Parts: sequence; C-alpha cells; structure tokens
Amino acid sequence: MTYTALKTLHILSMVLLFGTGLGSAFYKWMADRSGNLAHIAVTNRHVVLADWIFTTPTVIFQPLSGLWMVHLLDLPLTTPWVAASLGLYCLAGTCWLPVVWLQIRMRNIAADALAHQSALPQSYWKMARCWFWLGVPAFCAMVLVVALMVFKHLPGAGS
Repeated sequence: MTYTALKTLHILSMVLLFGTGLGSAFYKWMADRSGNLAHIAVTNRHVVLADWIFTTPTVIFQPLSGLWMVHLLDLPLTTPWVAASLGLYCLAGTCWLPVVWLQIRMRNIAADALAHQSALPQSYWKMARCWFWLGVPAFCAMVLVVALMVFKHLPGAGS
C-alpha cells in the first residue's frame, strides 16, 4: 500500500472515530437531559452499537496505520509529535475503556427501567456523570492528536 493511500485511510478513520465519538456523546447527553426513559434507553442502545460498529475498528486501525506511516517515513517513535500523539492517544484510550463499560451498564440499567416502567436509579446518574467527565480529557486528547497530525513537521517536507 502506498503512503498516500494509507494516509487517506488513516484520515478517514480519524474522521469516523472523532465523528462517531462526538456524535454519540452529544446524543447520549441530550437523551439523558430529556429525562424521557424510552429515549434514554434507545439512545444508550445505539451508543453501544455505534461503539462496536464504528469506534472499536477505528480505535484499532488508528495506531496501526499511524505506526505504519511512521515506519514508511523512517521516523523514530521519539520524534516529538509522534511521541506526543501516542501519549495523548493512550490517555484517550485509558478514558475510553471505562466509558465503554459504563455505556454497557447504563444501556442495561435503562433497558431494565423501561421494561419495568420504573425510574432510573441514582447509580445510572452517577455513571452518567462519570461517563461525561471521562469524556472531557479523552475528547481534548483527541483534538490535540488531530492538531499534531495536521501541524506536524516532517523532515524535508515543504509545509
């Protein structure tokens, strides 16, 4: 595979990862704010599904394609923007793993509450707050990774 083809796939994967994450977070947050139990249950189910269909494959593809491009360019992993990108990506991943667990738990709690026509328990709202606050550093880290991807300096490159 050529570098250009790999870079194109890497960028498309990044857009899918970023867009799915931001879109899912927005819709889940808005559903929770609505207080509508049916809406919350359906949205939680869709957020978990989107994570499996879109986020998980891109989370795997991003570092593989990025490291492959670094290899093709013969850049050391200690190159400042590469090392910073990898560190920020690990930070985002460290936040994302518990978010996935929380999303699955909240999906199940909301489905159970809907099936029994009962209010969401306090544990749901505690998880929702934790989910939100784990998303803040993950989102910021991913914004910085994208900035590093766009504004990196490659030896011998014009701009």
